[in-house]
Amino acid sequence: MKKDFFAARMALPVLAVFLLGCCLLAALAQESRQAVRADAAADVEQPVKLIALTFDDGPRRDTTGKLLDGLAQRGAPATFFLIGEQIVGQEDLVRRMEAEGHQIGIHTYDHVTLTGLNRADFDAQVDKTRQMLKNILGHNDFLLRPPYGLYDPGVQNKAECPIILWSIDPKDWGDKNADRETAHIVSEARDGAIVLMHDIYPASVEAALRVVDELHGQGYLFVTVEQLFAARGIELKPGEVYNDAYP
Repeated sequence: MKKDFFAARMALPVLAVFLLGCCLLAALAQESRQAVRADAAADVEQPVKLIALTFDDGPRRDTTGKLLDGLAQRGAPATFFLIGEQIVGQEDLVRRMEAEGHQIGIHTYDHVTLTGLNRADFDAQVDKTRQMLKNILGHNDFLLRPPYGLYDPGVQNKAECPIILWSIDPKDWGDKNADRETAHIVSEARDGAIVLMHDIYPASVEAALRVVDELHGQGYLFVTVEQLFAARGIELKPGEVYNDAYP
């Protein structure tokens, strides 16, 4: 009898330690679950930052092809405003652009300023390029970017589609310095921006891919111009001019 009583008394501290450990483990598990829920809520509430890369003056087989390769590897769609005379003989690149999720627009037939043109001359630049793209892709859903960003009421009245300009311009046609271009775009980047670049310069292709890598790391999602405005609930209207989709 004494032995049983003594054994029971010895077991009490062990049982207490065991119960205390269970309580501590339960408390830690509860804190862990709360932390996970908080992290998940933060992820849901974090707004998505959208940005659109756009490229003028192409296509050019070597540089545009390399750019398409790099964008495909990164899952980053872009918008290409094409020169009509550049399309001849490179129709396969145009088809590839659309097949890989990029958007295509018009940048006139041979990079002519559109302001002040009569209807016939305007059509020789814009509608001629539109018909070329329509024959290649089978649809007529193309945006317009006037060369040098120049437009007037006549251009707006004749465009027959939305006019897309830009909000970030690294002037990559100047010194063709990939380091400077990358730094400029990354420093100016903001949600809803439209970036102007040219896919005919090797330095611009290098800079563009570096920009994608750096801004992906900052939580940006790359989209086409059409996707950018759709995400903001903005309807693109023929003849209207758009520079950005800032919140």
